[in-house]
Amino acid sequence: METPALPHEVISHILSFLHPSDRKEASLVCRSWYEASQDHRFQKNVTFRFPACASSLGFVCGLARRHQCSLIISHVDDSNLSRKVLEEVQVHLGGRIVGLALPRSSMMESTLLKLLPCLTGLQRLHLNGLDSLFMSGAFLSREEHRQQVHTALKNLEDLDLSDLRYLSDLTFNRLTGCTVRLHRLALAGCHIAFEFDPYLGRAVGPGSSAMLSLRNLLRLVQDQSSTLRSLDLSRTSITPESLRALVLVPGLHLEELSLSSCKKLTDYSIEQLCRHQRGLHTLDLSGCTELTSRSVLAVAAELKQLQSLSLSRVWRMTEKGLADLTALPALSSLDLAECVNVSGAELVKGLSSPQHRAQLEKLSLRSCAFVQDVCSLAQLSSSLKELDLISCVLLTDRSVRAIASYLPGLQVLRLGSCKLITDWGLLGMEEPSDDKQLNKCAEEDKGPCFTRTFGNMGFFQPPRMPFDEKPRLVTDEDLGAFKEQEGASLRVIRGLQELDLSGCSNLTDVSMMQVLQFPVLQRLSLAMLPEISDKGVASVALHCPCLTSLALSGCSRLTDAGLARALPRLHRLQHLQLAYCDGITDRSLSLLVQHCKRLRTLDISMCRDITVTKVDFLQSHLPFLESVQYRFVGGAEFNLAL
Repeated sequence: METPALPHEVISHILSFLHPSDRKEASLVCRSWYEASQDHRFQKNVTFRFPACASSLGFVCGLARRHQCSLIISHVDDSNLSRKVLEEVQVHLGGRIVGLALPRSSMMESTLLKLLPCLTGLQRLHLNGLDSLFMSGAFLSREEHRQQVHTALKNLEDLDLSDLRYLSDLTFNRLTGCTVRLHRLALAGCHIAFEFDPYLGRAVGPGSSAMLSLRNLLRLVQDQSSTLRSLDLSRTSITPESLRALVLVPGLHLEELSLSSCKKLTDYSIEQLCRHQRGLHTLDLSGCTELTSRSVLAVAAELKQLQSLSLSRVWRMTEKGLADLTALPALSSLDLAECVNVSGAELVKGLSSPQHRAQLEKLSLRSCAFVQDVCSLAQLSSSLKELDLISCVLLTDRSVRAIASYLPGLQVLRLGSCKLITDWGLLGMEEPSDDKQLNKCAEEDKGPCFTRTFGNMGFFQPPRMPFDEKPRLVTDEDLGAFKEQEGASLRVIRGLQELDLSGCSNLTDVSMMQVLQFPVLQRLSLAMLPEISDKGVASVALHCPCLTSLALSGCSRLTDAGLARALPRLHRLQHLQLAYCDGITDRSLSLLVQHCKRLRTLDISMCRDITVTKVDFLQSHLPFLESVQYRFVGGAEFNLAL
């Protein structure tokens, strides 16, 4: 007697308890499970990415049952094949497309105008980098085309025109004239004349056919100020006066503003911005190198609704004002990467205040060389989900133990290039001290001190470098003690989805085998770990079954035998880095073809024993492979991107 099949509603309810990556795997079991996985509760804001190629024709037809979706179609040109793909999109999807992006494409106006009038439900249109459309200056020059596009784009809310070299007032007006209620406008990297027209040698005037002017941009902002909420002017030459003119537009209430790498902005302009746009939720000032702590104080004083703030690469900023930032009640994301004068002391001071403080979920202190210890920070920021400490070279095992103890909800942890971290830190144990070694160090310290630049003349010992001192290896007796107190190890962070330990050269197979056991870990970097061997990599593959990205470049002890044990367990792997792994041969590529059918990118540069013939075989047998880096493979230099 056959067991009756479960109803789709029951299977969908069961699948709702799974992680999205696990649900995707479960959908491949059988047709009923696949149909259950297509339940509307799992299909919100779905985006499909595919190139304009022959294999995409059938894929587009399969999307016809979708109620709505977004598409990212790459490599579209004016070939017959690209036109055929766009025709299939028009016939099978049409008005059900809510988002369209065309990256790395070179299509002409006629090709796009055949598609746009049919996309009546379009809400997001990304034409960034599509220079071929605007090079001639004739885009949408005919009235009948503008009427068709105006009808199609009546619901458009998000328009991305970033990195367009030939965008001018005329083409900009024609396109934006077809939109009536933009919520987001992106012009990052565009050549905008804010004050001086280099072609005419005078102040910028409207209606230019050569470039986009501030006056023209202001006109659009004024016309759509009631709906415009997000503006991206990153990587432009916007001046303090131009920014002030924008933020003073009557009726404009921005919620998101990106000014990344706008190097002409000053503290005064940021003060004006904060004073007149107090409703900002997201502000990106990364790479604005002229700003100082005055800007931080202005943000903390005026932007009480701020949720996300990026100050990375603002090198002149000091600790001043960071304590005030933590008093912003809604602040959840703070990026201080490469702020070389930041040590984190003021953040700790602000978070320890008895007053209401921010509940940070994302914090980046990448390349902040003065950060020595995050113990207090971890204890006070228990809400953190993402912590980036890459290249904080003074961090020690004590910080790792604090992270494991106080941040159990972490999902992303990056500790790359923290060379003082050892197995003891990941295991959550104190490294036993050696009294004889301590006495020896004390005797050596009694002599005269010399700077690190003082040359060794033969009769003086050069100063000891902390990175050169190797930690004591973990013994079997130590592991017995670890099993009794493993609750203090990094392994307690069960929900970790991304972990970066690249460049932590003191780590060995011991911590890999005992600690790296994360059931939902998707991205792992173990690059440049010379002590990792086949045994450690095999253990990682066994205990981290959800890995989609794995970096093992520079692991010189890794061989084909280790990959032979690891790859059969990594069916979900999409990105793999094996550069500078001298123990890898053609046998590993055969294993990839056999076990990693979903591989998208692969880096095997500098692997001396891999042949070009085997690389060609790999490319022909992996259907999803997009990019292969194999420079200096087989004695020749290659750099192929499919």
